[in-house]
Amino acid sequence: MKKLVALFLTLSLMVVTLAGCSTGTEESSTSGSTSGESNTSAQTDGKTITLGLTAPITGTHAEYGVGFQAAVEIAMDEINNAGGVNGYNLAVEVMDSKGEPKETSDIVRQFAENDNIQAIIGDFTSSCSMAAAPIVDEAGIVLLSPTASNPDYPGMSDYTFTVMNNQSTEAPWFARAVVGQYIGAKSVAVMWLNTDWGIATHQYLLQGFEEAGITVVADESYAENETDFSSVISKLKSTDPECVVILDQGNVPTVINQIRGTGWDVQLATLGPGSSEQLIQLCGENAEGLIVDTPSFLTPENEEAVPFIDAFKEKTGYAPTDHSLCAYNSVYLLAESIKAIGDGEITREAIKDNLKTAQMDGLAGHVEFNEEGGCSRELLILQVENGKYVVKEDYGYGVE
Repeated sequence: MKKLVALFLTLSLMVVTLAGCSTGTEESSTSGSTSGESNTSAQTDGKTITLGLTAPITGTHAEYGVGFQAAVEIAMDEINNAGGVNGYNLAVEVMDSKGEPKETSDIVRQFAENDNIQAIIGDFTSSCSMAAAPIVDEAGIVLLSPTASNPDYPGMSDYTFTVMNNQSTEAPWFARAVVGQYIGAKSVAVMWLNTDWGIATHQYLLQGFEEAGITVVADESYAENETDFSSVISKLKSTDPECVVILDQGNVPTVINQIRGTGWDVQLATLGPGSSEQLIQLCGENAEGLIVDTPSFLTPENEEAVPFIDAFKEKTGYAPTDHSLCAYNSVYLLAESIKAIGDGEITREAIKDNLKTAQMDGLAGHVEFNEEGGCSRELLILQVENGKYVVKEDYGYGVE
């Protein structure tokens, strides 16, 4: 884990984190508010640059949306307490998309029509981000998603970017390295979320299984609002696979609990939720042995991560995942883009142009954008042991 070289040296990150994030005064971050600017410490001359945040503050993906808001506020407090960016404070207007593409589109359109909003962070899912892509393309405003990993998303517009790993590389790696090498399975059953993200991830996962010589004995999809997975589970169980792979985010705890509720002790692996602490809390003993992948894993043993972890827990009550860290990095990447403008006029177009070359090294590893605005990051295998995620260091980081 490297220090946040590109921007963090300038902003004295580790000093201001303790000064700006441990006061416990920013109650708005845990209130579930759906709109309005967040409270951030003002240390500059009063000039403000406002960013929009669209995220699922409520709904199935609320853990991640609330995490987005907390992480964005932490980053902005650090930056503002260090003097801001080129003499400007950063502020954020937060709106709740509920994880629904139509809601995201409406929110992004409002942001785009508001001349005070200079760039937009969000949304959580690929479906929501892709629905908003034509809007930002027409309006000429950046949409920087912390987590959209559908390979088609970043190329939809010159204004669409993502910090998350692309599923065209992650899903095949998951098939080969996680299921084939680490688990050692020769047969697998797959249940997947039928959304833009799920469809793309599923496609690349199957390619990975084929390349690794792993037999897919069952393959079942389901709708995002589904709550009863008994029929899908019954079909998978009848094929007796060595491993079940779940492609989802917010529904994963429900799926796991229903699988274990049938008495089926098959090996479980999931691509999507990362190292979600709430997943373990909701599943309890049912999560034991679960295998996940993630681009980064923050622990108190990493001293550089402690200020962020503590500030995040104070706001949300739970530990951050890589998804939240990507939202945190999104603020810093946009700040770096604004900083590069110097004394020039701060415009949406200038932010977009500078974002293309912005990069940073930090708690999430190295982040920079490819020509389409996408990202490729290394991956790590974790397994739940005695109620905690454990890094499988023998496998380490890497994308084959």
